[in-house]
Amino acid sequence: MDARKEGEPASAKNRTTVERKSDREMVVRRTFNGPARIVFQAWTKPELFRRWWTPKSLGTTLLACEMDVRAGGGYRLEFGREGSDQSMAFFGKYVEVTPPSRLVWTNDEGGDGGSVTTVTFEEKGGKTLLVVHELYPSKEALDASGGAADAMPEQFEQLDALLVDLGAGV
Repeated sequence: MDARKEGEPASAKNRTTVERKSDREMVVRRTFNGPARIVFQAWTKPELFRRWWTPKSLGTTLLACEMDVRAGGGYRLEFGREGSDQSMAFFGKYVEVTPPSRLVWTNDEGGDGGSVTTVTFEEKGGKTLLVVHELYPSKEALDASGGAADAMPEQFEQLDALLVDLGAGV
């Protein structure tokens, strides 16, 4: 949700809200200063996604980023530290791809019954309201997610910076 009030300078930061909607649902909202088509591209083009997805404070790098962004296509993200032989992979399938308004994918690394992520992009006045909805198979799975939603404010700050670099940010 955009915390900026009318009359505040354009450079005011947007705020990320993280809300647990139920025992199995997490919703994250943020408004970005840029059109939905550019924000959507930042989520679907590997060369852009690599530039913002990994929170810099973690000290890890996105070692591999494979994205076949189409319904039925898959993705695989591998994180780790440069020079380390340990890494962590996340993977799944795209269920729905509707540019530039909606993405739905599965998170299959947890085996059967992984979470499903839905991201919507709603443009209004050159800005994009982004809503990330995560549905977990159980309360325990949400609790065990390790606070992935906690990382999103930092990730979204990095996405803001990318949008400015792309000339999309106001």
